[in-house]
Amino acid sequence: MNLLPEFLSASAFALWGSPVTWLELVASALALVMVGCNMREIHWGWPLAIVSSLLYVVVFANARIYGDAALQVFFAFVALWGWAQWLRGFRADGSALRVSRLSPRGTAYALLACAIAWPVVALFLRRFTNTDVPWWDGFVTGLSLVGQFLLGRKFIENWLIWLAVNVVSVGLFIHKGLWLTTALYAVFAVLSVAGFLAWQRRLPKATTKAVPA
Repeated sequence: MNLLPEFLSASAFALWGSPVTWLELVASALALVMVGCNMREIHWGWPLAIVSSLLYVVVFANARIYGDAALQVFFAFVALWGWAQWLRGFRADGSALRVSRLSPRGTAYALLACAIAWPVVALFLRRFTNTDVPWWDGFVTGLSLVGQFLLGRKFIENWLIWLAVNVVSVGLFIHKGLWLTTALYAVFAVLSVAGFLAWQRRLPKATTKAVPA
């Protein structure tokens, strides 16, 4: 049974022979505004992330990209945590949560988390779902978990992880014929660079000292 309003499931238009539903259109628009908020450290991006993620659960599930579909459910819950972090979070030393760099140890942990998450997620998808792209789906899903944590804690390196995720996602969505989402993630890739540069300008001027995760 379709629990969505009928108009969301309907085709809004077609791109290169593939239909683009109103559902995908609305989810894409919300996601784009969300990234804009993240770049400017506007906390309202987090509730937008919740709504967009829940819509994309259906979009990705219909395309048999189950890792990304499950990831959107995770994002919806983690967005609540991220919202709370941006509103009331603080560092281990008690200072306010602000844009910072990872320490060398934090960077090593982040890279290790990416290296572990990718194959673990990919093997899970290969074993328990009928996805035809377990390794690409696993890469996007695994690295997004790390990127979301770093974003919630305002570490500038989150943008570099999102850049890798977005570039790979473009190829994945081309393969699936999700052309509007392909274009969206191409824009996201550009915004990942813009976000990194914007946050670099927000780093404390008095010190370049990195902080642990």
